[in-house]
Amino acid sequence: MRAHLFLIAAVAAEVIATTALARSNGFTRLWPSVVCVVGYALAFWLLAEPLKTIPTGVVYAIWSGLGVVLIALVGWLWAGQVLDLPAILGLALILAGVLVINLFSHSVSH
Repeated sequence: MRAHLFLIAAVAAEVIATTALARSNGFTRLWPSVVCVVGYALAFWLLAEPLKTIPTGVVYAIWSGLGVVLIALVGWLWAGQVLDLPAILGLALILAGVLVINLFSHSVSH
């Protein structure tokens, strides 16, 4: 369970860092740039813990899959970015893949 908490925290840090990256204007704005760099460093530090007990491919699939879905939601809800039906379906498939890994795979310790 501890590994999963670290993984969720790593996803959150990555989403915050990616949101700040979009606001950094190519690293020309100081505070969004600082949040971005610190957020990614924190995300990778947090990601090291689940890699001790969960296979690398599974950790990365969950981390990147949830990150993609959450950053798309942040862009849609906060930045007013438009998601068309194919984008929504694609994101739903990514989320379904993460759920299948977590609920049914024996590679993830439950």
